[in-house]
Amino acid sequence: MTMSGVNRRQLLRGATVAASGVVGGLSLQTPAGAAEGTGRADCAPPLGPVKAGPDDSRYAYLVRRGQKRWVGTPDQVWVVGSTEQVVAAVQEAVDSGRRVAVRSGGHCAEGWVDDPAVRVLIDMSGMTQVGYDPARRAFAVEPGATLGEVYRRLVLGWGVTIPAGWCPGVGAGGHICGGGYGVLSRAMGLVVDHLYAVEVVVVDADGRARAVVATREASDPNRELWWGHTGGGGGNFGVVTRYWLRTPGAEGTDPGQLLPRAPKSAIAFSAQWPWQALDLDKTKFTRLIRNHMDWCERNSAVGAPATRLYADLTVGRKANDLNLASGQVFGADAADLLEDYLSAVGAGVGAPVNVVKTEQPWLAAALDGPNSDSYRLKIKSGYLRKGFSDAQLSAIYENLTREQDPTLLFGSVGIASYGGRISAVAPDATAFPHRDAVMRVQYTAAWAAADRDAAQVDWLRRLYREIYADTHGVPDPKDGAYINYPDDDLADPAVNTSGVPWSTLYFKDNYPRLRKVKAAWDPKNIFSHTLGVEPPKATH
Repeated sequence: MTMSGVNRRQLLRGATVAASGVVGGLSLQTPAGAAEGTGRADCAPPLGPVKAGPDDSRYAYLVRRGQKRWVGTPDQVWVVGSTEQVVAAVQEAVDSGRRVAVRSGGHCAEGWVDDPAVRVLIDMSGMTQVGYDPARRAFAVEPGATLGEVYRRLVLGWGVTIPAGWCPGVGAGGHICGGGYGVLSRAMGLVVDHLYAVEVVVVDADGRARAVVATREASDPNRELWWGHTGGGGGNFGVVTRYWLRTPGAEGTDPGQLLPRAPKSAIAFSAQWPWQALDLDKTKFTRLIRNHMDWCERNSAVGAPATRLYADLTVGRKANDLNLASGQVFGADAADLLEDYLSAVGAGVGAPVNVVKTEQPWLAAALDGPNSDSYRLKIKSGYLRKGFSDAQLSAIYENLTREQDPTLLFGSVGIASYGGRISAVAPDATAFPHRDAVMRVQYTAAWAAADRDAAQVDWLRRLYREIYADTHGVPDPKDGAYINYPDDDLADPAVNTSGVPWSTLYFKDNYPRLRKVKAAWDPKNIFSHTLGVEPPKATH
């Protein structure tokens, strides 16, 4: 791709460009390295800018691309197709004193983008390019590209991939800067472990919007801005307009050697331990969870063969009659690894039913991931360095068997395998601090009716509070929580009465450094939300 208005040399040197100047642009190679381009003709201009207000026929769609619980009411939505257009949109918002927010894939679990205070929404769905940048020896990914599209282009073009999320509909824009965790992460690390550079539209102390490129090179004066995007979460420092990905230590100019090779095939699996069919009582139910957690603890060392297996055990309300283990496994011994896992989880509980094992090309498995767009959702999270205590398992059992509102379509605790290559990186090497966990937990409530929002959120709050009763209603700060599953409750003193700040749970000891990045790159605090990194307090 060659964008119009390109000053390629200036961008590739990491220079900053003012709103009135030339921004962005780079030349990307096709897989064969022949003509440049990744789907857009060299002579064609980028999409946009589209400026849609409430009277525009496109507006209703654009403000409903997010989570179903919220619909925004911005004065204007910009659909952008280039860095230049993002700079212009940000500058107009700053000049008019209007709050700005950004949407890439639309999966934010809280209402940050659709906050009534947001008056200008920048929609990144026109920026979807994925390709190889020979000048940086790295793969460039625009933020509007879905993870499914990133996988498709990387695999078909060069046979490589990144260890990103399981849901193919998630946008790369918010996913990567929050850490980027997925089914390959135990074997290959987080996406941010492969992040080489990031292009960000920032606003300086004079209110001037400009595009900045920051890399992981030790000599780069903008390096701290890169570091802030390696797990510091979205919407904190500016608008990401491009990521570049290359595995540290990768040598040469062959694109096929600069990111992890995609597995040739994978076995996607699911297996059920239903409440009714297996007559699960408290002993069997808690044994099921304990078995899974013990397997995670035993099989999370760096390089262990079982780190090629990702497994998520989701236990749900008895009313839904479903406890499900699902995931993927790859490698020559994939079938044996899967059999060992299923046997270990079912020990003393019973053999699973409705077992499905589908071996297919890895790309097919990646594009067939889950989709949660159909529901209204509330999500909470936690990490575990060791399994739940007996008291915590009892709290899970009591909450999932208690009589509940039938309009709660699904209430669950999902415990995913973690560790492996994730733990090979120091907790301060990136902004993402959760390197010693062996499990990631997702707590979910899903429902359909808007008038049940408060009741279902309250149900999930009670579950979470009782599981973490020994640590005052929130995860142990040594374990923490995942910023890509944001939970505004952790910043609400009426709900989080633990005295542990949300920032400690999400960022641990990395938070003071993130605040310094905030002060340097967003001194006017243009980019903010409920769980936004706070500028350091002024000292006199």
